[in-house]
Amino acid sequence: MDTNVVIVGAGPAGLAVAACLKKAGQDFIILEKANEVAPAWRRHYRRLHLHTVKSFSSLPFVPFPKSHPRYVPREKVVDYLDAYAERFGLRPRFGVTVKSIRRDGGELLVETDAGPFNARKIVIATGNNAQPITPAFPGIEAFKGKVLHSAAYIEAAPYVGKHVLVIGMGNTGAEIALDLAESGARPTISVRKGVHIVPRQLFGVPIQMVGIASRPMPQALNDWMFPKILNLALGPLERYGIVRPREGILAQIDAGRIPVIDVGTVAAIKAGRIGIAPDIASFTAGGVKFTDGAEKNFDAVIFATGYRPGYDGFLPAELRPDKSGVNSRARELGVYLVGFYNPVTGLLREIGLEAQAVAKDIARR
Repeated sequence: MDTNVVIVGAGPAGLAVAACLKKAGQDFIILEKANEVAPAWRRHYRRLHLHTVKSFSSLPFVPFPKSHPRYVPREKVVDYLDAYAERFGLRPRFGVTVKSIRRDGGELLVETDAGPFNARKIVIATGNNAQPITPAFPGIEAFKGKVLHSAAYIEAAPYVGKHVLVIGMGNTGAEIALDLAESGARPTISVRKGVHIVPRQLFGVPIQMVGIASRPMPQALNDWMFPKILNLALGPLERYGIVRPREGILAQIDAGRIPVIDVGTVAAIKAGRIGIAPDIASFTAGGVKFTDGAEKNFDAVIFATGYRPGYDGFLPAELRPDKSGVNSRARELGVYLVGFYNPVTGLLREIGLEAQAVAKDIARR
């Protein structure tokens, strides 16, 4: 089948690009391997809320309803994305898995389990969270407790009263540990290296807006200023086993590492309801030996160790742009990535900006 643009993925990025292309009068097809839009958002753990304010987190042309809270909960995000697809008449082809993409003469050939699609342009919008990463640890096969990745975590109820080790202190690990602590479990977070933590609101101002305002400032000034401000807001955290990386916040963001946006985890750590432990040396049948020599028993282990995008399985290196959004290599290839840059100013905000820029670039060409 021939079309102007193939969009791979019907999550927020795919829907946003499709809406912008539709506004621009461009022909497109959305391919989604799941049987519904925004499948990743539907699988997220129940307590999840946006860490960014709703006014800077909506997709192009459609703000979140005024009745929604400032930080929109997961189920309302899903409802919003369903309504967004309906509003623009977006009808993805569900249950279609992309197998490979290659150049075929002057066009791009998308091979799928539902047959081939020929396109002039392709937008990869499958998201950063396509494939869970579970690192190998010595002795993990001997551990007799429950082991799961955070992608499979739904709620704290099965862990009430149990000792749970959360491996990794990114935003997901920090919030799952808080969910566990608030529900009567006994969580410990294993922190392998330094981590930047920022409050969701800094002295009443959403950290997203602080990030937007400070982004034009010189990096050296930000690196000098933020530790001092954060010490005032959160207090020094070294006594609890949390240290800051040597790299400043902006340098880490540019490298793809977003600071932890605190929604209550720090207070729970200070209150002793969440333990902090160093990196893992090895697993035992009943628990874990840490690199500081300590050993502790656990009933369950949750790997909050991140994800990888997953498009490397069907998109060859010679067809990959240098980065997300509009750039010279994407234009040259006719292949665009959307939704793979996650700044402190907000992933959904960035998706909206990228979607509009990519759709405009495609329409112009």
